[in-house]
Amino acid sequence: MTQDPRLPPVGFIGLGIMGQHMAGHLLDAGYPLHVYNRTASRTAALVERGATAHDTPAGFACCEVVITMVGYPSDVEQVYLGAEGLLAHAKAGTTLIDMTTSSPELAARIAALGAENGIGCLDAPVSGGDVGARDAKLAIMVGGDVADFNRAMPLFQKMGAKIAHMGPAGAGQHTKMANQIAIASTVMGTCESLAYARAAGLDAAQVLEAIGTGAAGSFQLNVLGPKMLKGDFAPGFFVHHFVKDMSIALAEAERLKLDLPGLALARKLFDRLVEQGHDQDGTQGLFRLYGAST
Repeated sequence: MTQDPRLPPVGFIGLGIMGQHMAGHLLDAGYPLHVYNRTASRTAALVERGATAHDTPAGFACCEVVITMVGYPSDVEQVYLGAEGLLAHAKAGTTLIDMTTSSPELAARIAALGAENGIGCLDAPVSGGDVGARDAKLAIMVGGDVADFNRAMPLFQKMGAKIAHMGPAGAGQHTKMANQIAIASTVMGTCESLAYARAAGLDAAQVLEAIGTGAAGSFQLNVLGPKMLKGDFAPGFFVHHFVKDMSIALAEAERLKLDLPGLALARKLFDRLVEQGHDQDGTQGLFRLYGAST
C-alpha cells in the first residue's frame, strides 16, 4: 500500500473485530499507519500491507493522531494513563481519539489531563458493528473540543458515514449509552416477537418479511432477526462487550437518578446468557433464552 507523505502519520491501537477494518480504511487512504495490539499477531495483516507495528503504546510518539479501539474502560485507562501509555509519551499538538465504548467520566478525565499538556483528546465511540466497520459506514459520536473534532474529521470520514459532534468531552460516550439503551430493549422485543410467532404456529421468517417494513422495522429485526431464526449467533458485536456497555449505562443512570427498567431487565437476561457460557456470541444470541432451535 502506497503511503501519502502529505498525510500525517496515524497510530491505531486495538485491532479486533472492528478495529482491523477501521485501521485498514486509513491505510487504504494512504495514511502512514502505525499499529499496536495486545495480541501482536493481529497486526500481521496490516503490516503486510505497509503498516508499522510497535511493541507498546509509547512507540506512537511519532504519530500526529492516535486512535484507540480497545475493549473495556480498564483497557482505556491503561492505554492512556499507564506508565507506557499515550499521555505519558505523546507530544504537545497530538490528537488522541478513543473510539472504544467507555465511561463518560473517564473520557472527561483523559481530556482534562491531555489539555494540561497541549494534547487534544476526543471520545468518539461508534455504532454499526463489524458490517459498519467493514463498509466504512459507522455512526461516530464525538465529544471534545470543536477544533480537535474538525482536525479529525478527514479520518472519521474514512471510517464512518454519520459523524456528529455531540458536545464537550464525555458527550460522545453519553450518546453511545443512549444508543445502547435503545438497542437493549429492541433486541429483547425482537426475540419476543419471534418467540411469539413460533408459538402461534406462524412461519417466523414470513412474519419478519411482513412486519419488517412497518413501524417495527429496525436493524435488530431486519438484520439480526433472520440470524436468530437460523441459529447464527456469530458475533458482529460480542455479548460480553454489550454487557459492559449496559453496565456503564446503568451506572450513569443511577448517577443521574434515572430509573431504566427496560435496560435493567436486558442486562439481567444477558447476564444469564453469559452464565450459560455464551459471552462470545453476537447480541442476537439472546434468542437462545427464548427457545432458539440451535
